[in-house]
Amino acid sequence: MSASLKRYQTLRHIPNHKTPSRASSEISRQTACTDTNMPAQVTEWPAWAEYTAEGAKEAQDPEFLAVKKAIITEYGAEALRQSWIKVCNDLRVITDEIAEKGGNIIPVFDTTQVLQNGFTDAQKEDIKRVGTFICRGTIAEDETNALYASLKGFLADNEGSIQAWPKESPSMLILYNSPTQNTLRSHPRQLQLQRRLNELWHDSTGESSSDPLVYLDGVRDRAPGSPFLGLGPHIDAGSLCRWADPTYRRVYDSIFSGNPEKFDPYDMSIRKDAHQALYEGIAHSRVLRTFQGWTALTPTAPREGTIMMYPNLKAAIAYMLLRPFFRPPVDPRVDVMDAENWTLDDSSGWFPGTFKPQSQRLSRSSHPHLRLEECLVHVPAVNPGDTVWWHCDVSLSSFQSLSTTYEDRC
Repeated sequence: MSASLKRYQTLRHIPNHKTPSRASSEISRQTACTDTNMPAQVTEWPAWAEYTAEGAKEAQDPEFLAVKKAIITEYGAEALRQSWIKVCNDLRVITDEIAEKGGNIIPVFDTTQVLQNGFTDAQKEDIKRVGTFICRGTIAEDETNALYASLKGFLADNEGSIQAWPKESPSMLILYNSPTQNTLRSHPRQLQLQRRLNELWHDSTGESSSDPLVYLDGVRDRAPGSPFLGLGPHIDAGSLCRWADPTYRRVYDSIFSGNPEKFDPYDMSIRKDAHQALYEGIAHSRVLRTFQGWTALTPTAPREGTIMMYPNLKAAIAYMLLRPFFRPPVDPRVDVMDAENWTLDDSSGWFPGTFKPQSQRLSRSSHPHLRLEECLVHVPAVNPGDTVWWHCDVSLSSFQSLSTTYEDRC
């Protein structure tokens, strides 16, 4: 099923399976842990964009301010402030835990056990809290190695006819229907696992199914030592539309109503009808992807170009949604990390990191309570056939901007 799937189709649970690795990105260098066997935080922050209100042309778009005023009118300033303070206080504890554990906070499961027995209650709680996880051995390693060799042969046979980007180190292949990709998408274990993942969701309307639909995505195959201008921390599934589309806004009703603790990110009942492509752009899928994913075709670890995640779901998305409604203290002597010192912003159209045609962006300066420099972590090392998954509200950074390995990574 392609991304042009009609929004009103009843089969709505669609994990997005990214065939191989590396990732979309936009800015420069990145250095991580000193031990490739141990997942860790970023130790040298890349030259990713920082978002500030000064000179932001998006803030001059009258629709941004109209959306902000509509939400303040609907929910009330006091409810927004209650949520803001609750979420920022929760993040103090959450970010301390992430900073202490690093990538080890990301759950790792054995795919065979999941297929046979499902997830235990404790595992479900970990998934719902962290929002990202690894499933080991989704495809057998020897089978995955053969598929990667087949992909390499396909690329060699079609050299010159497959476009790729970025120009300086083409590794993001504009390729969607190679034999390797189609084999991985239709692999029985891949589909069985996706059904298990979709069963983590619930829908009170009874209009959706846990049957997975196939989503086409491209190939990422990076040569050793290749530079890669990476997209900084971002969240897919739309940007301004989360606030502007009335249905999408209702998904986060409890967050705007002063009760962020009641938000259920796995409730499909309203989300399945949200218009996440309200604003046209190549970053926006018309299809709801319950989870996005990456199947590793080669070994990859920190310092080798792996993906990075913000390992929290509820508080992080709530903070992002509330952030446009508050401005930081002007006095540099006042503690910017104390949410009580922030004031309601009901007069500007600035939504930090929000651009209509792009994914939602985050930065250290615009979203300080997330402590991105400490809490954006590498996923643990993966082997051929492992899969990495993340909820559609999870913030991720694209793959590490410099691969230090001596072998290709895919």
